[in-house]
Amino acid sequence: MSLIVAARFTTFPSAENAAQKLFDAGFVEEDVTLFFVNPRGQHARYPIGGDTGTDPGAHQAPKGAGMGVTIGAVIGAIVGVAIFATFSAPLLVSLVAAGVGAYVGSLAGAMSRTRKQGAPAQQARQHEESRDSGVLVAVHVSPDNQLDAARVLRDAGGVSIEKATGRWQQGRWADFDPLKTPEPLNDFAEKRA
Repeated sequence: MSLIVAARFTTFPSAENAAQKLFDAGFVEEDVTLFFVNPRGQHARYPIGGDTGTDPGAHQAPKGAGMGVTIGAVIGAIVGVAIFATFSAPLLVSLVAAGVGAYVGSLAGAMSRTRKQGAPAQQARQHEESRDSGVLVAVHVSPDNQLDAARVLRDAGGVSIEKATGRWQQGRWADFDPLKTPEPLNDFAEKRA
């Protein structure tokens, strides 16, 4: 495993400027890389996109759909019987009304449960992932020069300076995980208010 120091920048030009300052400080090109980290939840870990297999806000949707089917079927059956009794319509009308009511009720029930779960789920997802988006400049360092790299990154305008261990292959951080909580470099940790 390799020792890596990284910092976040808001633009590619500022990140490229920081990389140039690292080169001027004696770091070689094979030990410096920069790449964009997507915003929270947009890392496309799944073929259809996103970072989780399901939306946490939809966790209660099946219960809502089940409740909605029951209520909708009952209301649809009542409407169907009322139509049957009032207009002497065939019994099939009652069955169709119950089916339509069940379908509409399942949709309404699922949506009502999804809506109720949205805000806490969003907060939970924000809490899970603590890395902000931006351009990350990563430097393959040794224990002897890690503080030098961090100092250059900070002086170039880098924020959220972190250290990590990972696989450095062919001039890049090969096993970077945007969902992993960054470990701040203690000597350069930002003071929180």
